[in-house]
Amino acid sequence: MQDSNQFITLLDYLLLPFYLGIIYLIAIKIRDSRYPPGHKWRPYFLPGLTAKIGGAIFIGLIYQYYYGGGGDTVNYFRHAEVINWSFSESFNKWLNLILHIPKWYDPAYYGKYISQMTWYYEGPTEYVVCSIIAFLGIFTFTTYLPTAVLLGTLAFTGMWALFRTFATQYPLYTKQIAICVLYIPSTVMWGSGIFKDTVCMFGLGWLTYGVFRLIINRDFSFGAIALTVASFYLIVSIKVYIVMAFLPALLLWVMFSYSQKIRSAFGRFLLKLLVVGGAAGGFLAITAQFASSLGKYSLENVAQTSYVTSTYIASVSDEGSAYDLGTMDPSFGGMIKKFPQAVVVSLFRPYIWETRKVMQMLNALEAAMFLWVTIKVLLTIGPRRTWRTISADPTIQFCLIFAIIFAFAVGISSGNFGALSRYRIPALPFYGIAMMLIFYKNNSLDKNIFSLRLRG
Repeated sequence: MQDSNQFITLLDYLLLPFYLGIIYLIAIKIRDSRYPPGHKWRPYFLPGLTAKIGGAIFIGLIYQYYYGGGGDTVNYFRHAEVINWSFSESFNKWLNLILHIPKWYDPAYYGKYISQMTWYYEGPTEYVVCSIIAFLGIFTFTTYLPTAVLLGTLAFTGMWALFRTFATQYPLYTKQIAICVLYIPSTVMWGSGIFKDTVCMFGLGWLTYGVFRLIINRDFSFGAIALTVASFYLIVSIKVYIVMAFLPALLLWVMFSYSQKIRSAFGRFLLKLLVVGGAAGGFLAITAQFASSLGKYSLENVAQTSYVTSTYIASVSDEGSAYDLGTMDPSFGGMIKKFPQAVVVSLFRPYIWETRKVMQMLNALEAAMFLWVTIKVLLTIGPRRTWRTISADPTIQFCLIFAIIFAFAVGISSGNFGALSRYRIPALPFYGIAMMLIFYKNNSLDKNIFSLRLRG
C-alpha cells in the first residue's frame, strides 16, 4: 500500500467542488419537492446535510494535517484502495473482494491484494467498512475527501430518518429534536467521516425509523420490513453491541406503550411482569444459543472482553487520555458494580480539568453541556415530576434506556477518552432527546434549556 502519511492529495481538492455541487443540486431538489416553503422541517434539511459534509471534511483534514496521517480512517481508506486496484484487472475479482468471497490464502488474490490488507481481511467488522468505502470509491476515483463526503451524505440520510421519526411524534418540539439529532458536535465530527461509527449511525437512524413505522404506523409493507432488516443486519455486521442495547429498550417501549391501554392496574403489572420475565429469559436463551456467533460479545464473554479491551486501551493511551473506573473484577457481577461510573464517564466526561489536548477540550465542553442540561432538568423540574414525565411517555423511556445501556457498555470497555468520544455517539442523540422532552413538557418553549439561569 502507499505511504499512509499522505492520503489527501491535490486530486481530492480538484474533485471535491464537483461532488459538492452534485450533492447540493440533488439535495435542493429533494428539499423543494418534499419540504416546500412553510414546512416545519425545511429549515433543518440543508443545514443538517451541511453539518455532516463539513464534519466529514473537517475530520479528514484533522487526521491529515493535525495528526499527520495514520489512524482508523486512513486504514479503512487504504484498504479500500487495495480492493479497487482489482477493478482494473477484472470486475469479477473486484466484486469477489467486495463480498469477501476468496479465502485469505487464495493464490489468485493473495499476492496482489489480500497480502496488502494485513489482518483487516480477516477482521469481519473492519472489512465491511472497507468494502463500503471501496464501493463508494468507484464513483470518486478512490479519493479520500470526495469518498468521505459521499459517506457523510449517506449518514445524513440515516440521521434525517431519525429526526423524522421523533419530529413526527412530537411536532411541537421540532427545533429541539433537530438540535439533538443533527447538530451535536461529536455526532457531526465522528459520525460523518470514514469510520465504523459513521456507518453505524446511518444504520441506527434507519433502524429506528423502520421499527417505528412497523410498530406505530402498523406499516408492514415489504419496503418497511426490508429497510428494518437491512439496517439491523448492517449494524450487527459492524457493532453488534449497538443492537444488544437497542433491543431491550425497544421491547420495553412496546411493553409500556401497550400496557397503557389496559385499564386494570393489576393487569398492567401482570403484563409488565410477564414481558420483563420473558424478555430476560429469552435474552439468556438467545445469547446461549448463539454464543459462538456472538463470540466475544456473548454473555459469558462480554465481561472479560470489556475488561481486556479497557485495560489494553488504557495501557497504550497517552498521558491524560486514559481514565480509570477503579479496580474491576473481570466477571459479569464485577462489571455491573461499575454501572454508575461507566454511565457517568460516557455521558459527562472528560471534565474540563481532565483535558490535556485541543480535541479533548472540545469533547469536555460538550460533556459539560450534557451534564449541565441534566442538572438543570433535575433542579428546575424536580426528581418527582421528572420521574412522572418519564413514566408517562414510553418514547422517553425508550430513549433513556437505550442511551444508558449503551453508555454503560462503551464506558466500561473503552478506557480512553479519545476512543470514548467516538464510541459513545449513538447514545447522545437519544439521551439529548429524552432530556429535551422532559424539560419542555414541563416548561414553555420560550425557555432556553442551555441557559445558565435556573429560574426565569
